[in-house]
Amino acid sequence: MRITKLGHACVRLEQAGATLVIDPGGFSEPDAAVGADAVAITHEHPDHLDAGRLRAAALAKPGLEIYTHASIAAGLGELRELGARVHEVAHGDVLRIAGFDTHIYGERHAVIHPDIPVIANIGFRIDTPNGAVFHPGDALTVPEDPVHTLLVPVHAPWSKISEVIDYLRAVRPASALAVHDGLLNDTGAGVYARNFAATVPQVDYTRLSPGQSRDL
Repeated sequence: MRITKLGHACVRLEQAGATLVIDPGGFSEPDAAVGADAVAITHEHPDHLDAGRLRAAALAKPGLEIYTHASIAAGLGELRELGARVHEVAHGDVLRIAGFDTHIYGERHAVIHPDIPVIANIGFRIDTPNGAVFHPGDALTVPEDPVHTLLVPVHAPWSKISEVIDYLRAVRPASALAVHDGLLNDTGAGVYARNFAATVPQVDYTRLSPGQSRDL
């Protein structure tokens, strides 16, 4: 399997001729989801879900499959009119998405502030021949099953670095790729990388640049 970072929280997974894009939001490239066989959306925030990017993907791929929480699926009527097939998924579901064996974990977005309502958030654990990849969205969900490569949200209004370190220790992946880093400049990203190296040296942590790929 090949993974490509597409900006902020968006990644493209490719395996055996199939393509799955997760969280093509407003901070990712405009064509982030174009060419995908399926799109997975963790939650409704605009840095993870952008209507224009989904529309471009649906126009480019007749019968595009979209997998997301019921609260989001209800608002995707325009995409259905374009021929997209929208599927509601929830914690505990096990399914096959465009050739990818997938488990759904998580239910709620991390708390940003007590005055801000908590919305639904689901994570996608994708099986690969070399171990599972997990995208948690905006939550620090620890799957019940092992994770080889964690797409770790390194920087967000709802987290601090100590929580991210503890999350890496709880999931215990062999490797971690940075996501949710669109608000970090290179100086800040370097601070995170040095702290991860000092506190979780057993995890092979990497930050890919937008457009950069890695074989898993």
